[in-house]
Amino acid sequence: MLKQFAPCSTLLFFLFVNPVFADTIIHAGKLIDGADGKVHEKKSIIVKSGMIVDVVNGYKNANDGDSIIDLTEHTVMPGLMDMHTHLMMQHHKKVYSDKFFLNDADFALRSTVYAKRTLMAGFTTVRDLGDNGVITVSLRKAIAAGHIIGPRIYTSGKSLATTGGHADPTNGQNGRFREDAGPESGVINGVDDARKAVRTRYKNGANLIKLTATGGVLSLAASGQNPQFKMDELKAIVSTAKDYNMTVAVHAHGAEGMKRAVLAGVDSIEHGTFMTDEVMELMKERGTYMIPTISAGAWVAKMAKEDDYFPAVVRPKAAAIGPVIQRTFAKAYVKGVRIAFGTDSGVSPHGENAYEFELMVAAGMPPMKAIQSATLEASKLLKISDTVGTLETGKIADIVAVKGNPVENIKLMMQVDFVMKDGKVFKSDGKQVVE
Repeated sequence: MLKQFAPCSTLLFFLFVNPVFADTIIHAGKLIDGADGKVHEKKSIIVKSGMIVDVVNGYKNANDGDSIIDLTEHTVMPGLMDMHTHLMMQHHKKVYSDKFFLNDADFALRSTVYAKRTLMAGFTTVRDLGDNGVITVSLRKAIAAGHIIGPRIYTSGKSLATTGGHADPTNGQNGRFREDAGPESGVINGVDDARKAVRTRYKNGANLIKLTATGGVLSLAASGQNPQFKMDELKAIVSTAKDYNMTVAVHAHGAEGMKRAVLAGVDSIEHGTFMTDEVMELMKERGTYMIPTISAGAWVAKMAKEDDYFPAVVRPKAAAIGPVIQRTFAKAYVKGVRIAFGTDSGVSPHGENAYEFELMVAAGMPPMKAIQSATLEASKLLKISDTVGTLETGKIADIVAVKGNPVENIKLMMQVDFVMKDGKVFKSDGKQVVE
């Protein structure tokens, strides 16, 4: 006997009653498949064993044992993807002293909360671009094993820096703690160190490499823009990473550091604050992605106005660099630079990732292009477009939905009602349904 349920009760039916050979049929009032840039009307997505087995016109009838998820008042989309997160932490006023008072286990436990918030916001896949080297590797394994709830994670582990650079973990410490950090800690000086650092990331379970090609806003160092790697070091990192089939993501605010990184063959530039026309043209020629992180820029600029929130060396950088990112993104989009969605969540709050859509659209990107930056384009950057990023037959069933039409009102992306990852429903009717 056929049964039809509202979303929440459908989940219970699907989990506890449905035989493994039955279909789950999603009735989508509107559908953005991520591939063709259109909003389709009245579609059905058929899911079986965690995969999309078909997408058909109209509302498909169910056979005995099948379950129907009614999203006829919603716009259904591929699972969203954030290409720049930091799940180990969330910025707060005393964050710089955390490493002296918290153990790895403390950071790990907090990361499980941030991971759940991220998934509940509709982000089924993320890149994590910098932790202490082990937290997000373990978090990735725990999520994949089903022990905790969170997105699919591609992690860089500990970011790479040069001595005194943006990701040197000993910056700002007194002499008793200011060790001469090396490749194991992600600090390199020269080609041999560069190769060893990449191989160490691989050994420790990272999926990709993150390096800090220029100074940064939140590091305890004076410059937020200066180049911090030489070309031979960058080329050694990129060539070694490619030996291990790893992509390379590059934090960069200043133009010279970006230029060197793009010429070395990296895959993405994160932030890109003071990107010049020359750098934009180089990125277009080489297919290098820009990950804007506008929301992080807006957040640090806001917090820079608060007395004593940031250390004295950080505050002027936050005030100067933060507001520029959105303007640079607007210019890069018009120039035709490839854009993939990224927030720097962990600087800006976890779970508010979708605010980036609003900022991208405000800067001139059409809503559909913004959505595709977090679906199709992100999957291309990760080199996993054969499995995720669009709602097509043969893809993993990562599916989210919002009530209404986000192409008409991009703010709806902040109100994800439904989340399915790997064919399993985690959120329905705006509520978490799996503990």
